[in-house]
Amino acid sequence: MNSSNAPDVRLRIVPLGNTLSLLLAISYLLCVGFGLLAPEQMRMYEAWAPLLPGFEWLTWTGFFIGLVEAYLYGWYIAVLFVPLYRLFSRNGH
Repeated sequence: MNSSNAPDVRLRIVPLGNTLSLLLAISYLLCVGFGLLAPEQMRMYEAWAPLLPGFEWLTWTGFFIGLVEAYLYGWYIAVLFVPLYRLFSRNGH
């Protein structure tokens, strides 16, 4: 316990990496689904192209590349976030 009587939470990288990766993969799948259902209103694929190298709209290869890259972005965030969180929480700020 810390001085504010709140539990001392220690982030673990594996659960956070899997959580963030699945969050981004599910979001990607939902955006692709909405893009297929309402192509004129949902044009998110235009934003994905610069963020997901190799992504191509309406190709199986592009779809799977985008899905894998969305998942990997979750791990990228976790690998950076957890050590930074531990550093700043150790200092008490």
